[in-house]
Amino acid sequence: MPDTDTLAIAAHLHVLLRRKTGRVTDTEWMAVNADYAREIVRFARQHAVEDNLPELAEWADRLDHVLHAEPPPALRRPLLDVATQAVRQRVAPPPPPELPRYVGGIR
Repeated sequence: MPDTDTLAIAAHLHVLLRRKTGRVTDTEWMAVNADYAREIVRFARQHAVEDNLPELAEWADRLDHVLHAEPPPALRRPLLDVATQAVRQRVAPPPPPELPRYVGGIR
């Protein structure tokens, strides 16, 4: 699912959690960090059952579905590893050509 859809679901869940439970969440972090999102889903489902809030359970299920649609974390590589590999593979650019300091001599 596109990142915009994930962010929209996280934002809607954030608003519901804030209104229904008083819980404040980080919407952007929820959309990019699967561990945080899973914990928010767990929290939302728990309060949906305890407080009889079916809408909260529905949006928690939507976020959970998005989490399972993405590749598992084991297939992802940490950004630091990717950046380190890119730096190691980078070829140094050639030095600029030597240009004469003065064109046609000093006046």
